[in-house]
Amino acid sequence: MNIRIARILALVSGMTGAAGVLSQDKVLNLYTSRHYQTDEALYAGFTKATGIRINRIEAPEDALIERLRNEGARSPADVLITVDAGRLWRAEQMGLFQPVKSAFLDARIPAAYREPGGLWYGFSLRARVIAYHKAKVKPEEVPTYESLAEPKWRGRICVRSATNIYSLSLMSALIHHLGPQKAEEWARAVKANLARDPKGGDTDQLRSVAAGECDVAISNHYYYARLARSDKPEDRAVVERVGIVFPNQASWGTHVNVSGAGVARHAPNREAAVRFLEYLASDEAQRYFADGNNEWPAVPGVKTENPALAVLGEFRRDALNVAVLGRNQPEAQKIYDRAGWK
Repeated sequence: MNIRIARILALVSGMTGAAGVLSQDKVLNLYTSRHYQTDEALYAGFTKATGIRINRIEAPEDALIERLRNEGARSPADVLITVDAGRLWRAEQMGLFQPVKSAFLDARIPAAYREPGGLWYGFSLRARVIAYHKAKVKPEEVPTYESLAEPKWRGRICVRSATNIYSLSLMSALIHHLGPQKAEEWARAVKANLARDPKGGDTDQLRSVAAGECDVAISNHYYYARLARSDKPEDRAVVERVGIVFPNQASWGTHVNVSGAGVARHAPNREAAVRFLEYLASDEAQRYFADGNNEWPAVPGVKTENPALAVLGEFRRDALNVAVLGRNQPEAQKIYDRAGWK
């Protein structure tokens, strides 16, 4: 570990005693579409470690990106944090980020989870899993995403809308691994296997499987983990009836996406912005992502105390650079449209 990285580690861990004094009057203007209450501890941890106060603007993802674009050079935003590499790519294409050169970030965040030019970094991981009804389906029947295209699933699958960013990113990964033609064949076959028109969020898909409306569905893993940690009987009942599979363990691995952030192009407090990104890669912040919102740390080797994640166990992750999920997004939407996937 070089001296610069060691110093930053000390800073983000709160061990640099002068940090609070030096930054007492500094602020960070954060634009965030993350709507998780547990992130409050994340922001408080940054202020405690650095003395930098956070001014926060919260809004839905697309609205926030559009606001940042419309503000242009007048924007007060220092950092944009949002979910899914597809949205980070959209912001990148609008020219809303500036590149960051940080030896600490490059050492902590694996290359697969960051934009190659340093425009944005992923700080937490979410896996796109296959959920199944335990009484009707054996997990070995759905070992891959491709298996959902088999005729035996006719009238048995629930999914989200084709315009949803999670759906687009999964298709983007399939385009890379299967090629556009086979990816479109998959989309058409899965569409023919749907139990109903695409609708609702991931939790709705899980509840639909538990209720018997469909036998399998696609969801991000943390929605399942959230139900598993719930004190509500109706949520625990879903987990009792529904299991999940990490697809493609024998091939390229399960599709993973990120929640990430970048420094805004016209950031008035650039130094604070870079320090915030570096804080998000600290062990402390990485544990907040995992223990608070059931996401996996992007930094390898960070230990968490989340029992719901521990139960899910280890799995092979797709090594595809998440920036590809954005680049393939336009083609992904065209494929869904041609397949008639609403």
